[in-house]
Amino acid sequence: MLTALALNCTLNASPTGSSTQKLIDEVFAAFKEHDVVGETIRVVDHDVRPGVQPDMGAGDDWPELRRRILDADILLLASPTWVGHMSSVAQRVLERLDAEISETDDEGRPLMFGKVAVAAVVGNEDGAHKIAADLFQALNDTGFTVPAQGSVYWNGEAMSGTDYKDLDETPEPVAATTATLAANAAHLARLLNEHQYPA
Repeated sequence: MLTALALNCTLNASPTGSSTQKLIDEVFAAFKEHDVVGETIRVVDHDVRPGVQPDMGAGDDWPELRRRILDADILLLASPTWVGHMSSVAQRVLERLDAEISETDDEGRPLMFGKVAVAAVVGNEDGAHKIAADLFQALNDTGFTVPAQGSVYWNGEAMSGTDYKDLDETPEPVAATTATLAANAAHLARLLNEHQYPA
C-alpha cells in the first residue's frame, strides 16, 4: 500500500471551507483506485516558521510536517491562486523544503530521492500553469520526481467570483486529469520503491 501526504496551502484556517481541499479530496478519491491512502495537512493551521533549515527552533511545527513528508511515498502540494501566483503558504513550504538539498541518506542521496511529487491548483483567475511550473522546479531541485501530467488545476472565469468549492459537479476535464495524475503518480511511486536512484 502506497501512502500520500497532501499539504493544503490555502490561506484559510480550519474549519473554513476550502476550494483547495475539495480538489485534494478528489485527487485522494482517485488515489484510492490505485491503492494509495493518505492524509491532508492544512499548513496554515500550524506554526511553520520562516527559514531554510529543517528545524527553526522552539515553536516551529515544520519538523513534524517534515517527518510526515518523509514517511509518505507521494507528496501532493496544493495551492490556491492569488494575484497570479501560488499562496504565500505554498512559498513558505518550498522555502522550508530547500533545506532538503543538503540532507542525505547513508549513501549520499538527498532524502527526497525516490519520492513522487504532484500538484493541484485552484483559483478564479489565471496563473495555474506558472504555479505548477514553479512548484515542480522547486520540488525537483529538492529531490522529488514528477510523473507525466502530474498536475491538475481549475481556473474559474476571470472576475466571476465563483469558487471551485461552489461548483455543483466536477468539470469532466478536471476529473479526467485528476485520474491521470493519480494513475501516473502511483505507477511512478511503485517503480521508485522497487528501484531507488543510484547513490
